[in-house]
Amino acid sequence: MKVALIQSAIVWENPEANRAYFSRKIDSIAEEIDLVVLPEMFTTGFSMNPQAVAESMQDATVLWLQSLAKARQLAITGSVIIEEGGQFYNRLLFVFPSGEVQFYDKRHLFTLAGEDKTYSAGKDRLIVEYKGFRICPLVCYDLRFPVFSRNTEDYDLLIYVASWPKPRINAWDILLRARAVENICYTIGVNRIGQDNNKHEYIGHSQVADFLGNYIIKPNESEDIFIATLDKDAMLETRSRLAFLNDRDNFTIID
Repeated sequence: MKVALIQSAIVWENPEANRAYFSRKIDSIAEEIDLVVLPEMFTTGFSMNPQAVAESMQDATVLWLQSLAKARQLAITGSVIIEEGGQFYNRLLFVFPSGEVQFYDKRHLFTLAGEDKTYSAGKDRLIVEYKGFRICPLVCYDLRFPVFSRNTEDYDLLIYVASWPKPRINAWDILLRARAVENICYTIGVNRIGQDNNKHEYIGHSQVADFLGNYIIKPNESEDIFIATLDKDAMLETRSRLAFLNDRDNFTIID
């Protein structure tokens, strides 16, 4: 499977401008791509003002993602601010080439920024079946909680979309590779760059690690599109040879 990571700045609380920007970025990819990964809250930046910018699942951003996925015959994932049932969610959308949408609501809300006071937490993990891969997509702060991401379903690819700031970027780098090693899976992290209206600075470090924690794409601070090819057969061979997942603990997460 061929995956494109788009590392970019985000226009603060301006969904229309960000949709136009990412349209241009995706249109610029000349080769055939199976999956495009965008950052966390890619239409707004990491905003605690959802009343001003939230959309529904029938509004412009979802329709735009569906149209783009159909036109390019690829899948797209990233998170946006969604209002549903009078509550706000930091919702990761996974849009298939058919236009089908599956979603995951961020479970671990970032208390340091008051995200837990503004958004409602999700409870259920999502496992996406796509192009022969089982994919577990998660959001930013989820990275710090390995129990929730533990590979109990034999997924093949772990994805984190993020707005992870510069002062803690070392933790981002360490934890992404740790998740790859402990779960024996490909792990992708896509983070934004630039500065938001709260003066938080982001330096990217989007990356891809293989199932042994080796870099396929190394952390980088530039605005760019990074493309990686994932080989499921190689991963399965390694899992068979190094059968560490057979010894994983059984557990139940209790809310």
